[in-house]
Formats: sequence, C-alpha cells, structure tokens
Amino acid sequence: MLLASAVVVWEWLNEHGRWRPYSPAVSHHIEAVVRAGPRAGGSVVLGQVDSRLAPYIIDLQSMNQFRQDTGTLRPVRRNYYDPSSAPGKGVVWEWENDNGSWTPYDMEVGITIQHAYEKQHPWIDLTSIGFSYVIDFNTMGQINRQTQRQRRVRRRLDLIYPMVTGTLPKAQSWPVSSGPATSPPMSPCSCPQCVLVMSVKAAVVNGSTGPLQLPVTRKNMPPSGVVKLPPPPGSGAKPLDSTGTIRGPLKTAPSQVIRRQASSMPTGTTMGSPASPPGPNSKTGRVALATLNRTNLQRLAIAQSRVLIASGVPTVPVKNLNGSSPVNPALAGITGILMSAAGLPVCLTRPPKLVLHPPPVSKSEIKSIPGVSNTSRKTTKKQAKKGKTPEEVLKKYLQKVRHPPDEDCTICMERLTAPSGYKGPQPTVKPDLVGKLSRCGHIYHIYCLVAMYNNGNKDGSLQCPTCKTIYGVKTGTQPPGKMEYHLIPHSLPGHPDCKTIRIIYSIPPGIQGPEHPNPGKSFSARGFPRHCYLPDSEKGRKVLKLLLVAWDRRLIFAIGTSSTTGESDTVIWNEVHHKTEFGSNLTGHGYPDANYLDNVLAELAAQGISEDSTAQEKD
Repeated sequence: MLLASAVVVWEWLNEHGRWRPYSPAVSHHIEAVVRAGPRAGGSVVLGQVDSRLAPYIIDLQSMNQFRQDTGTLRPVRRNYYDPSSAPGKGVVWEWENDNGSWTPYDMEVGITIQHAYEKQHPWIDLTSIGFSYVIDFNTMGQINRQTQRQRRVRRRLDLIYPMVTGTLPKAQSWPVSSGPATSPPMSPCSCPQCVLVMSVKAAVVNGSTGPLQLPVTRKNMPPSGVVKLPPPPGSGAKPLDSTGTIRGPLKTAPSQVIRRQASSMPTGTTMGSPASPPGPNSKTGRVALATLNRTNLQRLAIAQSRVLIASGVPTVPVKNLNGSSPVNPALAGITGILMSAAGLPVCLTRPPKLVLHPPPVSKSEIKSIPGVSNTSRKTTKKQAKKGKTPEEVLKKYLQKVRHPPDEDCTICMERLTAPSGYKGPQPTVKPDLVGKLSRCGHIYHIYCLVAMYNNGNKDGSLQCPTCKTIYGVKTGTQPPGKMEYHLIPHSLPGHPDCKTIRIIYSIPPGIQGPEHPNPGKSFSARGFPRHCYLPDSEKGRKVLKLLLVAWDRRLIFAIGTSSTTGESDTVIWNEVHHKTEFGSNLTGHGYPDANYLDNVLAELAAQGISEDSTAQEKD
C-alpha cells in the first residue's frame, strides 16, 4: 500500500500491446462509477459521456472493455500518475495523423514530452522510451529518425484527470472499499436487470436445472406474503430488506415467460436478496461465465431482453453477427448473452441502421445551386510559375533585419546573430542574412527560409513555421480529378427546413508526380466516387464556395498513408473534414452535427481559404 496523492487515468490495451488513455471526461465517468461501489452495478456505459464510444461497455469485475457489436474484449486498468505530471495539469500532447485529425500520445510518452517542454528544452528524443522519434518544440513537429518524415504535434489543455489521495493500492480492483471491512453492506440494486441477472447466477451456482426464478419486488407482494429468512451459511448478517423481512412469492400470470417455482431451488437452500453482495465469510464468489451452460445463457438472454425493454432500462443494441463470425446467428449475438451473464446493460435488439446515401433521385430532380456557377469542376496538375527563384519569391514577404536580436532561429536552432546551421543543399544567399516576415513579424535566417521553401511545394507561397500565417496562395498536391455538386430534394438530419447539397469527388488511380512522396510510383484511389453532403442553407452554400476554392488549389486530397487501412501511396483526405454519411451519424461522419459547418470553416481558414479567397479566384 502507498500513502500518496495521484491522478487516476483509465487506460485500455490496444492490439499492439500499448496502454492507450481514455480522455479525462471518460476517466471521470468511470471513476464515478467505481466510487459508487456495487450500487452502480459494476459496469460503465461509455456512450453516456462520449457518443463516439456508444458500442463500448467496461465490466469492472473482470476489468475488460467490451465492444457490443463485434464482441471484442480488451483489458483496461486504473493507473496512477504524479499530480505534477501532464494528466494532473490537464495537458494533452497529440500528433496529427494522415486523415488530418489529432491522436493523443500514450500517457507515458505525453508525460515525457511535457517534462522536456517545461524544462524549456528545444527538443526531446523519445528513443529512450522505445520510440524512434524526435519532438521539436520550436517547429512543433515530430520527426521520424529513420525516415525523416515529419508530422505536426500540438499541446492542448483539457480537463484535469480525477485526483485521489490517501492510501493507494498498487493494483486496484473493484469494488473499491470506502470504509472498514466491518461496514454493513450497501443496499442491493433493485433494478429489473440486476434482480434478473443475480437470480440466474444464484440458480447456476446452486445447480438449478429448472425454469428461472425471478425475484419479485415488494410492491408486487401482498401483506400476507411475509416470511422470515435464516441467515445464509457463513454470514454474520441477515440479508433482509429495509424492514428486516423479505416478501414471499406470488403466482404469476400464465403469459409470463419467467415464472417463480419452488422446484427451481434445491431443497434446503435459502436465498436472500439476489443482488446482495456475499458476506465477509461467504465462499460464494462472482460466477464465472464459463459456468453458464448454453441453456442458461439462452434463457438469460431472452428473459433479460424482455425485462429491459418492458422496464425502459437504457440499452445498447447488439448486431446479429453471422457469416464467418463464430457467433451463432440464432442467438442474435452471443456477445450480448455473455454481457447479460456479467450483469451489464445489453439488450438484444436491432442495431441502428447506417444510412450512407439518400433515397434514389431522378435526373429531373437534380438542380443547380443558386449563386454557384456550373455543376462540376476539374483539376489538373498545376506547375509553379517559372522564372521565379526561391529568393525572388521570399523577397516579397520579407524585410531584412540589420541588427538581429540575440535569440534562436526556430528553423536551424542557431542564434540569429550567428550564421545559419542548415547543412543541406546550399542556397545562393549568405548564411548570416536575417529577415522578418512582414505580417506576423517572426524572424529567421533567410538561408533557412529558402531551404524550407525548396523542401516544400514551391508554389510561390510561404507558411510561417511558428504561427502558420500563410503568405501568398497556398496550394497542395491533390491528383487530377473531378468535383461535381448539385441540389437534391431531401433534407439532412438536423436540417429539416432545407434541401441538401451533394458533392461527388472522382479521382482515378495514376502515377505520382515530382511533388508527391514517391515520384514515378503508382498510387491507388480507394472509395471513389466519394459522396459528401452539406445543408442547402446560407452557411452551407458558403462552405461549398470555399470548398471549390480548396479544390482548385488542390487542397482537398493528398497522396499518403491511409490511417484507416494502413495502405501507403493512396489518395487520402487532406485536413478538411467532409460528411459522407447522409441519413445517420454512426461513423461520426454524418448528421446531425451542430458544430460541423463552423469547424470546417476553421479548417479551411487554416489552409488560407476565407471569403476573401473567392474574390481572389475570380481575379
């Protein structure tokens, strides 16, 4: 046992053997259930705090995360960290993946990065903790030591993880004891689910082979049904209700699926409240799932589903898995049955339906969009303007600094008063010249800026490596393709008062050009044509016009490695998110989403595309 203060971070084990942290909000939610003890039921529905985690439930008894639609089990743990470390300050370090979204580092890595950041180190090498990366705090970039590939990183403030003080066990189990061992047991949960599951477990432990007994609550019992029960063997306390008695059975209607019968329990067996925890000296522990045979599992699943639906208990659907899956379709998801046996809130119902596309639309129903010219646009490879050297391009954006300040150039990390430390191909400018960017005012070696420009797209634009201010018109490396856009007479969820703008992107596979990661090598184009949707509102049309600018500037797609499939040399999204799900939001890429239009406008602004850009394109 350790006497200390610590922050608690709940983590799950991924397929690569790495412990991945849940977000602070999810950890707070799990911790609240843990501290509530057995009265909380021993399971945590993660979808209650994060809609993206709707399929996941944590069983605190077995310390496993369970995904209901696939049956995947992953271990979870309750880990402790120093309150002065990153999770104790609400600091989250993240890296940008190929899809343009941000992924948090493992907690160990994030703490190491934050420690170096607080010490004001210019960079941190992660090799010592098993990762071949260097984090450069000046450029806020992650550099792969083997391939030299760079990614952006960011430091974000979030909620502080939950704090605990006092006596901390080295390995935390559930339930967490909140008092001395002599404390009386908490009142058992009396919800229909817990009552049913505990009765099944009790029947299995006692070798029952007859129909299941469903304990009936007090409100269903007549006054004459009061009987005194002896204490269970080995227990010093009587498992009685608040009045010291437990109500006797009633005859149930013939239509009921679950019946109480005296023959369900062996002779001489006494049973208290089925949801009561065992006494301190009781040898009856938690029933292992392996002890439940097929008959009991089926009986439990059918009974619990009906009770849950009838009682209105919130449930999470389980898919009827079939095909090559080991799950028997006739059971409508053995995964749900296993969760039922563990007492977790699972209901065997139909899953929500994924609606990717709208109902069929005839050609006569498809209309052009008012205020937007044409209905399609093509792009080809745009070459940089000839006749302008990097020095000539940068001259437009820089002011020479005759007396540079005594501080570091954040590109080469040498002092501005000394020559540039860049060691690559030699630009034609002198290495000791210093310049200031005209709009943001950041100062660098001109030598370093020329080298940075040569390593980029060389399109006549420059992006400040410190504040990301864009000078000129930023363009990308999107392969040639076609963008179509029109109105269809259907409404998106959350936008019932307007029609829908449908965008169709088509990009064929081809050969990579000199601006791509592997020039001369073929690239694939999976999932095309890709259909995307916007509401035909004022803001939706504004987003469309800016997306057209992004398309013309080749910023919608890029060639890289897919974060979904892991395939390299393929067409991927490039930092501007699209909604590809028409009538649902099961994947997170659909509607309703109240913040989507504002978020995509911010993403476009980060690429240098705003309302002013539409006027520039016309010019």
